[in-house]
Amino acid sequence: MSSNPVLLVHGFTTSARRTWVEPGWVDLLHDAGREVIAVDLLGHGDAPKPHDPAAYDQVEDLVLAALPAEGQVDAVGYSAGARIVLRLASQQPERFGRIVVGGVGARLFEERTENPILDALEGRGDPDDMVGQHFLSLAGSDGNDPLALAAFIKRTQPPLGRDELANITCPTLVVIGDKDFAGPGEPLAEALPNGTLLTLKGVDHFGLPKAFAFLEKGLDHLGAAPF
Repeated sequence: MSSNPVLLVHGFTTSARRTWVEPGWVDLLHDAGREVIAVDLLGHGDAPKPHDPAAYDQVEDLVLAALPAEGQVDAVGYSAGARIVLRLASQQPERFGRIVVGGVGARLFEERTENPILDALEGRGDPDDMVGQHFLSLAGSDGNDPLALAAFIKRTQPPLGRDELANITCPTLVVIGDKDFAGPGEPLAEALPNGTLLTLKGVDHFGLPKAFAFLEKGLDHLGAAPF
C-alpha cells in the first residue's frame, strides 16, 4: 500500500470543498492514513480571483508549489484539474507514483477555435447550449466570480499532447462517463504508457464527482480503498 501524499485538483467553476470534501475523498484518504493536499485553483474557492488572464499563467506553478519539496505524490484530478495533473506529471514524471484523472478524454486532443463556455460567461452564449449554460450557472453560485473564471479560461495553457503524455510512465487510471462531452476516454488512456480506462455507464461530466464508482475505483487505484 502506498504512503504517498495525495494531491487533489478540482475542475473549472468548482472547489476543493465541493469536489473532494463533500463526496468523501478527503475523509476516506485520511482514514487510510494518507496526507491530503487539496488545492483551490487560482480563481476558485478560497483562492485569489484576479481578472487578468495573464495572472493565470502561473496556475500550474502554484499547484506544484503546494507539493512537498521532495519525494513522490499520488494525484487525482477532475476535468480542468485532470489536465493540470497530467501536465505536471509530464514535466516531472519522477514526482508522481499513481494518478487518477476523471472527466477528460478525446476532447483533450481537439484544436478549438471557439469556446462556448467562455461565450456563456461573457454573455454571448447560445441559450440552447446546455453545457455552456450549466457552467454559467455554476460561475454565478457558491461565491464564484464570473470575470475571474473567464480570465482562467483565457490563460495561456502549456501544451499537453501525445508527446507530453508519453512521459507519464506511472500507473494512471482514466475515469469518464459514457455521456461526458469530454469523451470518449480511449484516446487518452491509449496515449498514456501505463494507462487504464474505466467508463461509467449513464454518467455525464457533471455527475462524475458524485459517482460512487469514481470514488471507489479511484481510491482502490491509489491503494487507499476502505471498501
